[in-house]
Amino acid sequence: MAIDASVRGRVQLAVFEAAELVCRPRNEALWREVERLAEAYRRRFAEPSAARELLRPARELYRRIGIEPTKVRPSSEALLRRAIQGKPLYPINSIVDACNYCSLSFLLPIGLYDRRKIQGKIRARLGREGESYAGIRKETVHVEHRLTLADDEGAFGNPSADSMRTAISEQTTHILWVIFAPYEYPRERLQAHLDFSIEQVLRYHPGRLLAQEIIC
Repeated sequence: MAIDASVRGRVQLAVFEAAELVCRPRNEALWREVERLAEAYRRRFAEPSAARELLRPARELYRRIGIEPTKVRPSSEALLRRAIQGKPLYPINSIVDACNYCSLSFLLPIGLYDRRKIQGKIRARLGREGESYAGIRKETVHVEHRLTLADDEGAFGNPSADSMRTAISEQTTHILWVIFAPYEYPRERLQAHLDFSIEQVLRYHPGRLLAQEIIC
């Protein structure tokens, strides 16, 4: 994976690949951890605006690429808002649930992709004029002038919404995991988030770590 000149100096990515995973419809132990964390946020904050300091790094990531984060929210902020407001966090499958647990833990957006569905080289870049993709919830995700990940077939993910084309399913065994952070985010903290993410994925899905790196 590489960072294009259009976003270099504005973003850094913490990335890992893991294979030989077994995705389940639901892992009860993992889901208890998700619910415990959501409840802790509800007790700590009366409303989402009270958590603005925790949301600052993800919002800064968006501002660095010219996006107002109160209009287009990072996925991590959307999760936190639901938790604080007492809205349910629905289980999807065990790998996606692990992703949401990690994102909610350190409040940076995570892109999660089925690596076998990605074609060729991967680049983080600004979306091109008119560029979009089909989102997981069937909506069209517009990425023109926004940070996006792209392969040889085009854009497939960003810090707000991933694509249907590279979505995780119960048949997924090989994943690409990308934590998005602003360029100034402390490297040691980002490495800690990466280590935590790897630990959680392999804890609930014993498999094989293939690679990890921080790219900036």
